[in-house]
Amino acid sequence: MNDNIQLKNRLKVARAEKNLSQEHLAILAGVTRQTISSIETGQYCPTAKLALILSKVLNKQFEDLFYFEEVIENGQ
Repeated sequence: MNDNIQLKNRLKVARAEKNLSQEHLAILAGVTRQTISSIETGQYCPTAKLALILSKVLNKQFEDLFYFEEVIENGQ
């Protein structure tokens, strides 16, 4: 697996479109507000199950919320 690929997300945008707070989304998804915050900031990579739950709660396709991005390091 390529270590230069990261899972990114559009969770904050999708949440805002639904006028949901992090707290409300967390309740709907069965996690803590801190988990939602960590996912939005890229500090935490959700499990496949949680990513699918978030997709369902936000009425979005998985691919609309999560995507892979290549990270280019300096000097390469």
